Amino acid sequence: MNDTARKPDTQDIVVDEIFPHAPETIWKTLTTGALIARWLMPPTGFAPVKGNRFTYQTKAAGAWDGTIHCEVLEVIPNERLAYSWKGGHDSNVGYGAPLDTIVTWSLSKAEPGTRVRLVHSGFVTPRNESALKTMGDGWKKVVPNLGKIAGEQD
Repeated sequence: MNDTARKPDTQDIVVDEIFPHAPETIWKTLTTGALIARWLMPPTGFAPVKGNRFTYQTKAAGAWDGTIHCEVLEVIPNERLAYSWKGGHDSNVGYGAPLDTIVTWSLSKAEPGTRVRLVHSGFVTPRNESALKTMGDGWKKVVPNLGKIAGEQD
């Protein structure tokens, strides 16, 4: 068996939207804790600084307490923000199974404002199938909410 055959399959969630707001407005909405709480969920300890660790709290399941552990991996103001997204517990199957992924937000100018591309990468299947489906559906609702909240900042 070669190395390629041993590697688990990974899947990504990709959501692409164009909003009629300046990149600076989208960036502010993407990197301000109080605003993140309005379009996603409240972060604890978030700062758009490489190496900063923060958490989100969601619904617990089985042995997992619902804490999502994150670390900021990349910050290019008004262009790119990436952070790790880890949670789950080894004893859980389905919702709450171990998850070790990366969320990347890319902003670029587009008519009539800013293209926002979210890539949530690294879902190991079949272990993370439940999270892939649930979060895939969720991100498709969350990203438009980001645009709505950004519209209030203009």
